[in-house]
Amino acid sequence: MFPPNPYKLLPDKAFWRRSVANRAKHDVDPVGIFNLTILEQTKVATAGSCFAQHIARHLRKSGYNYYVAENGHPLLSSEVKELNNFGTFSARYGNIYTARQLKQLAQRALGVFRPDEGAWRNATGQILDPFRPTVQPGGFSSEAEMLADRAQHLNHVREMFANLDVFIFTLGLTECWRSKSDGAVFPLCPGVEGGDFSEESYGFYNQSVDDVVNDINDFMSMLKAMNPTAQVVLTVSPVPLMATAEPGSHVLDATTYSKAVLRVAAESIRKERSDVHYFPSFEIITGIFSRGSYFASDLRTVTEEGVSHVMRLFIAHAGGRTVSPNALDEAMSSASSTEQIAAAFVDVECDEIALDRPS
Repeated sequence: MFPPNPYKLLPDKAFWRRSVANRAKHDVDPVGIFNLTILEQTKVATAGSCFAQHIARHLRKSGYNYYVAENGHPLLSSEVKELNNFGTFSARYGNIYTARQLKQLAQRALGVFRPDEGAWRNATGQILDPFRPTVQPGGFSSEAEMLADRAQHLNHVREMFANLDVFIFTLGLTECWRSKSDGAVFPLCPGVEGGDFSEESYGFYNQSVDDVVNDINDFMSMLKAMNPTAQVVLTVSPVPLMATAEPGSHVLDATTYSKAVLRVAAESIRKERSDVHYFPSFEIITGIFSRGSYFASDLRTVTEEGVSHVMRLFIAHAGGRTVSPNALDEAMSSASSTEQIAAAFVDVECDEIALDRPS
């Protein structure tokens, strides 16, 4: 004998949202409940992986108070500032891929962690900061210049954390390379962009869900000590890994592991804390309704159409404003030629692009 039909206990069909297969692509809205209001005067800061650069750029063009604490010398032209990565994020830290990297940035800004790692040199002998090796085109002229710039940078980071209202952080990776002497993590494996790799000095580490949750909670403790009213929005980058260092793993399953860990960790933190929110940019870009069309021909770069979909929904839910599917594209078309170039080639700011360069 069959058990009673369980579907008799479910609400009427009208209760359920329409299947994504029956919705126009631009109409798909998987955000759900987003309990955060961002007004035009709200100071919004950003950090994270390559995809976070898209969020920063669209916030600026949509009339929000995008907060940049480290904006370069006022005598520098906007073109020079952009070329030197001022304004790419709210401070000149470059891409922050992992939760451990974010945690250690806050620790370094507060002066409670001083890594042992010295300056790196690239193939042409120029000095690089190992914790942001690509932010200074051509490198620094000396280690003293790099250290002075780093000290100024960390002051701006501390200022940013103390004064922001909302911090949007895009989780990108679980894989990282770290110093064996003190656990300091780097955005790139030493030896790729600069420095010299040795197995005695550095090791590969792939973070677990617990690692990510603990790192974000540690970061939140530091942030709230500086800024008790700060709110944080977590997102997961939809950009797949370019390569993996996980032994015996293919880049496809390494990507799945990394994104799954980050998504589960973000959800765990969101449920634990009322000051942390989650926005589903990963789901919007990778959802089956788009049939993969939100990725460019390299199957890695997110298209402007996909970014516009994400930001239209973010503005609708966080800002309470209705934005048509084409409105953000029209805003970008009115941008300066430099901004349009930055929009079209934003993927070049991803540090791991260096992994694909010829030796």
